[in-house]
Amino acid sequence: MRLVKASEIQEMDRITIQELGIPGAVLMENAARGAARVFLDHFAPSTNSRVVVLCGRGNNGGDGYVMARYLHQAGFRVTVILLSKLNNVSGDALINLKVIKKMGLEILEVPDAKRWGTKRRVLRSCDYIIDGILGTGLNSPVKGFYSHVLKYVNALGKPIMAIDIPSGLNADTGQIMGVAIKAELTATFGFPKVGHLIFPGADLVGRLIRIDIGIPDSVASQVPMSCVMTNPTDLSHLFAIENQDIHKGNRGH
Repeated sequence: MRLVKASEIQEMDRITIQELGIPGAVLMENAARGAARVFLDHFAPSTNSRVVVLCGRGNNGGDGYVMARYLHQAGFRVTVILLSKLNNVSGDALINLKVIKKMGLEILEVPDAKRWGTKRRVLRSCDYIIDGILGTGLNSPVKGFYSHVLKYVNALGKPIMAIDIPSGLNADTGQIMGVAIKAELTATFGFPKVGHLIFPGADLVGRLIRIDIGIPDSVASQVPMSCVMTNPTDLSHLFAIENQDIHKGNRGH
């Protein structure tokens, strides 16, 4: 199975969007629709469950808005917490934020620690948390407000699903960038990331499910492969035993 680094999946996205002309919003829709299905299949929540979707200002948050829409349409009580100011959201993420706003979903704007102190009680009363805060592009330590949020969320002990990768985890190395979410379930897009399978990251992703978001094979083949994951059957021919009573004399010794 192919594994990718953050730069590789970003290049696949770029080729798909810019060269093939498949809109980024389509990829986001495919990703989040698949993630919503994974959430429902794994947790099998009752329809009166309360779900809080934590969103950063980037495309990871955009995936969260689309997931929130699907879960809302399925009858769940959904609250979106935007850990940024509304005017910091742009592109495909903004398109989907506007959609759920028009649909009447509860959206809490929580851009700083002061506002967090008054709104975090919503998390204490929810049944499930979806982590759409930080994505695979993270390359510096999580500090300040976001660090406080991640620690608080972990301490709640609620079932957590991560969108693409647990926030705070380095997608290339599996290292914790200061602090990271510990998820029960992670839905990753396109291909698993190297950091999903290297400790300590492997201990934070929980159950890992890959979602096909519509990146064509012809696009993936244009990006050089840097890592693959093998399984025992891939190597079995190297250790094959011809018969049970073989000894060194049969091998010329």
